[in-house]
Amino acid sequence: MAVTHRTKLLTAVAAGIGLVALAAGPAMAGAGDTTTTFTLAGSGLSVSVPASANLSSLSSTAIGVSSLSGSLGSIAVTDSRGGLAVTWSATVASTNFTTGGGSANETITKTNVGYTPGTVTGTGIGVAVGTLAPSLATSAIVVAATGVTGAESASWNPTVTVTVPTGSVAGTYTGTLTHSVA
Repeated sequence: MAVTHRTKLLTAVAAGIGLVALAAGPAMAGAGDTTTTFTLAGSGLSVSVPASANLSSLSSTAIGVSSLSGSLGSIAVTDSRGGLAVTWSATVASTNFTTGGGSANETITKTNVGYTPGTVTGTGIGVAVGTLAPSLATSAIVVAATGVTGAESASWNPTVTVTVPTGSVAGTYTGTLTHSVA
């Protein structure tokens, strides 16, 4: 069989095509994107307070004193809402303080109860600031936070001052301070 120039040319072209196919390898697949998500769940806003506090000391609670004061204990607000630059306000309210049967001379009204938050310390980038409440005749905002981002907390150790009216009788006076946060 005689090899012609045309046969050589076709053989060379076929070999070249084969080499190109081998060099190219398998066909390239198209790129694919996967949208990936996850959720960070916020768990809310809360306040923790001591179960009880005793403002008595031997030197400050003798009958006839005009006022007495003492530490309430650590108050803490935890903000786990996971917001961006959110705010909150901590409010305190008081009941009257009574002893015995709660007559006029056995009652120190909430008007005579004052609250000083003292130093407020916090975590995170938000700013929490305390405000003096000289009378708790009505509920009062005592700490407010701004710029709270993610999970943050703030705490303070307030001083409660009670002005004792003239004519108040001896006894153990009991009242309730209620903290709330919103």
